[in-house]
Amino acid sequence: MSRSFIARNPSVLWFLLALAVFTLGVTVLAEATGLGLVSTSFVKTLGKTLCLCLVAIAMDLVWGYCGILSLGHMAFFAIGGYAIGMWLMYARTRLIVTESLAAAPLPPTPDEITDGIAAQIFGVVGASEFPPIWAFAHSLPLQLAAVVLVPGLLALVFSWFAFRSRVTGVYLSILTQAMTLALSLYLFQNDSGLRGNNGLSGLQNLPGLEAVGQPVLSMAFFWASALALAAGYVLASWVVSGKFGSVLRGIRDDEARVRFLGYPVETYKLFIFTLSAVIAGIAGALYYPQAGIINPAELAPIASIYLAVWVAIGGRGRLYGAVIGAAFVSLLSTWFTGGQAPDLVLGPVRIQWVDWWTVLLGLSFVAVTLFAPKGIGGLFDLVRLRRAPDRHGADLGPDTGALREREAET
Repeated sequence: MSRSFIARNPSVLWFLLALAVFTLGVTVLAEATGLGLVSTSFVKTLGKTLCLCLVAIAMDLVWGYCGILSLGHMAFFAIGGYAIGMWLMYARTRLIVTESLAAAPLPPTPDEITDGIAAQIFGVVGASEFPPIWAFAHSLPLQLAAVVLVPGLLALVFSWFAFRSRVTGVYLSILTQAMTLALSLYLFQNDSGLRGNNGLSGLQNLPGLEAVGQPVLSMAFFWASALALAAGYVLASWVVSGKFGSVLRGIRDDEARVRFLGYPVETYKLFIFTLSAVIAGIAGALYYPQAGIINPAELAPIASIYLAVWVAIGGRGRLYGAVIGAAFVSLLSTWFTGGQAPDLVLGPVRIQWVDWWTVLLGLSFVAVTLFAPKGIGGLFDLVRLRRAPDRHGADLGPDTGALREREAET
């Protein structure tokens, strides 16, 4: 009789329990729903951190379990943000334009409203018409579908060409980085249809909810981010727990042998790469309304490199390790770069962490690679190995003798 999914993966239950306790704790302490000990800005920081944990899970799926070092996954993350950001800007601007035209002697026509929205959004880049990619920006359901479909289709097409050509290793990493760089450079252009370097702003203001304060909205996004992280963790754990996960690990460790055994390696890699892109897109769609702004700099290759560093520090090949790494580095980065960390004075030299944080992060990555390749998540392995196995009554070999009980005591 096969055991249940939770019985085979007890870490899932422990993770969900820890996430639930954390979420309820923040809710009780938050400004909007509790004691007011946690500020709204920090609630937003925690909500964004949960989104980064979700995209770290996506990265761990392709790198930690399948051995694909993608240096472009933050592109899918940003695409999800752009998809929801387009609707947010359109709907909010529509309310502003409609209100301003309401005082006109004659009621405005739909074309006048549309022209007014386009002028408001694209006037900053010298345009006054909607580009084709904004054709569905008026529809929330369609833009939510784009959050999933656009990153998924881009990943599907890219990975189909790459894996069909059997590009692997560092060459595949370079290709993913080149894809991200090309997309970033394209979006920097004013005629890209997404306002160039200005990006999309004001995303924290939800249309129709102007009367709702930011403290309440921040808690709603925090809870949505927590639920998305829980669902993403369960889904990723289910994918890597069974035979499919064993094949993924086999591809990671010895792709040629798995192909020799008759498994369609390219199909497995295609599926996991596309799935991870969809998860990254959902994470981005939740992240940027909390950040309030998105621009092409979010797609820069360095962002995807940071993502790989988070997973490595947390411990790749362990979903909880990816979450720990992303949360640890993200919160630490906020503390150092936010000016909260005191400067370090070494004689005549003063180290300001705002400038030196990236150096510290790089050194941490090198140290983890050299001295703790299993990352922070590897600490759980040390705890588990210290526990003596309960082997009494179990068959320890083909023979049945008194030595079994003696071996159980060692």
